[in-house]
Amino acid sequence: MLGLPDIAPVYLDYAASTPVDSDVAAFMQQCLLDAHAQANPSSQGHQFGAAANCYIVDSAVNLATALGVQPESIVWTSGATESDNLAIFGVARYYADRGKHLITSRIEHKAVLDAFTQLEAEGFDVTWLTPDAEGRISADQVANALRDDTTLVSLMWVNNELGTINPIADIAAVVAPHNALLHVDAAQAFGKLPVDIGAIPVDLASVTAHKCYGPKGVGALYVAQRHGVNIQPMLFGGGQQGGLRPGTLPTHQIAGFGAAARKVAEQLAADQAHIAPLAAQLLERLLAVPGVTLNGSATNRLPAIINVSVQGISGDALFACMAPIALATGSACNSMLAEPSFVLKALGRSDREAEASLRFSLGRHTSAADIDMAAERFCASVERLRAIAGPLTAFGAAATA
Repeated sequence: MLGLPDIAPVYLDYAASTPVDSDVAAFMQQCLLDAHAQANPSSQGHQFGAAANCYIVDSAVNLATALGVQPESIVWTSGATESDNLAIFGVARYYADRGKHLITSRIEHKAVLDAFTQLEAEGFDVTWLTPDAEGRISADQVANALRDDTTLVSLMWVNNELGTINPIADIAAVVAPHNALLHVDAAQAFGKLPVDIGAIPVDLASVTAHKCYGPKGVGALYVAQRHGVNIQPMLFGGGQQGGLRPGTLPTHQIAGFGAAARKVAEQLAADQAHIAPLAAQLLERLLAVPGVTLNGSATNRLPAIINVSVQGISGDALFACMAPIALATGSACNSMLAEPSFVLKALGRSDREAEASLRFSLGRHTSAADIDMAAERFCASVERLRAIAGPLTAFGAAATA
């Protein structure tokens, strides 16, 4: 591409999805091949169903332990999108007779934004909080937005494009005395930060396996087991999971999530210690390039996610030049949309600045060699594109003179 040398593929898109851990894959295979666990886990009247259900129960214990909650508070879903929808629609509709005011922010995941947009169309009143220049929502903003008829506040723990961390404990402390529930999208936080939900008054929290080295297609919603925390189901039939999310449970996928959660609990500190210096090295090299700025917070952020904008060049051209380095120009859910990042626009970036942005995200398997290759490719791509842009700009000026 534009005279740049061929290089080996490098995966730096962990925020979109993490590779399945080899131990997790092996455990899923064990589950799939276990002749005693091939029955429906709801068929507990015989030993085959009971054996399948053991995988479900053990996985709930593993995930609950990693989250700092009780196993009975875990509701299995198909992923964070379904968990977000179940929490948001479930709470809003259950408590609609009490109040129809809801609070969220303008830079949530699309699974949250689109759910609130739908609720607005149904007659709910939504307050859309605007983040500060770093992409954070403060507890004071939430406190000022709360009303007597507020029934739900829904905010993400870690922003999927910026890596910015919201002060969830402070926000929870503001919401707890109020007659409203707090839902937290913890998809980007779980497996990357200590997430002790049991230690703070969060009512509902969404997580997904494929962001923490588990399989795609399975997630969970934490629903606090205390008075006043109720949700209306979106699916009906079968009565599984207390009727909150009926349907035959995918035993092997849930087993994979449980195995991934167990590994999170065991090696989160080691993962953080591995990623932090690599991320610092990459960020330093990116910011050394003239015209490159960091999007989000320099301090209150997840080191594993680095989002930068590059002045004076086409974002599409830069993204193409970075191949075969696997990264993103925004969130994975928006990658097919030919428009600037709505997250960066909410931070006050221009269309051009938002369009000329790249997100690097690191993980458990990222190596120093990967960082070197990505940094070198980035520097060479920016230099090459600017060299081409110079003559083209001069030619355009001469043609219009």
